[in-house]
Amino acid sequence: MKTRSDRTQQSNPDAPGAPVTYSVPVAADKAGARLDRLLADALPALSRSRLKILIETGHVAAAGRAVDDPARKAKAGEIYVVRVPPATVSALVPQSMEMDVVYEDDDLIVIDKPVGLVVHPAPGNPDRTLVNALLAHCGPSLTGVGGVGRPGIVHRLDKDTSGLMVVAKTDAAHRDLAAQFASHSIERAYLAVVWGVPRPREGRIEGNIGRSPRNRKKMAVLKRGGRTAATHYKVLKALGDTASLIECRLETGRTHQIRVHMAHIGHPVVGDPLYGKSRRNRAKDDLARILSTQNTQLLHAYLIGFNHPTTGKTLRFEGKIPLKFNDFVTNF
Repeated sequence: MKTRSDRTQQSNPDAPGAPVTYSVPVAADKAGARLDRLLADALPALSRSRLKILIETGHVAAAGRAVDDPARKAKAGEIYVVRVPPATVSALVPQSMEMDVVYEDDDLIVIDKPVGLVVHPAPGNPDRTLVNALLAHCGPSLTGVGGVGRPGIVHRLDKDTSGLMVVAKTDAAHRDLAAQFASHSIERAYLAVVWGVPRPREGRIEGNIGRSPRNRKKMAVLKRGGRTAATHYKVLKALGDTASLIECRLETGRTHQIRVHMAHIGHPVVGDPLYGKSRRNRAKDDLARILSTQNTQLLHAYLIGFNHPTTGKTLRFEGKIPLKFNDFVTNF
């Protein structure tokens, strides 16, 4: 028996209106298949890359519980429910916005994203996103690259994380860059100001990351389930005993990975609204009080390196260090 899907609502997943819901039972001959591949085979209207995003953002469930690992092995008899949010037509309107372009050619563009800019349209942020700015900058050819809703996007930064991002301008570039991210061959480094001084001052944090069972808006290090994640950190400068400037490098790229891992070892990112509140409330000395007034998290993607999808040449970019980081380094 072949795996089949039962469409329970609209036939067009990209039409505005109510969400589309699909039910995908797992037949015996599909047991052991990767979840994203299984769903892509069963739902040809949705690309595998789009399904991967839906899984990671909590829109796929089994037995009433969200599943957030695209590599999860399906079991015979399971039924996966896929909920596709309605597309927001206005969100894809080109909107001219100032962008800090670090590099650009016919295949890709590297930008330095500011704090506060959302990468792609989502509930609560229907427009004025990086995608809208890219559509205005790159022209209509970008609309078909990488899928509806997130044209050109191969990775993202949180709204309140600043720094370097690479965006594909062609389907071929998108496939190649996505493959480099999937194989973890992309070089990425971040600067962060965290509470306290990690011990040891240089190390590797490993812990599977998945949706928090206590708060579905948060990610957490899980004892069971989740996706493998590893972060390397190094203290660059201790700011007394209160905080420290660190560099983080990623082996993997999970949602909120640095924020979750640093909070897990007791050193959350300063200004982090989800994972740093408890430490901020204990602020006592002058530096702590200054840091605790930050209204955004002090996390910045300052370096990115990858192989050009057409030429194969290694490209490596270092962005400007935000003034806030320089102020802390020089003043404390």
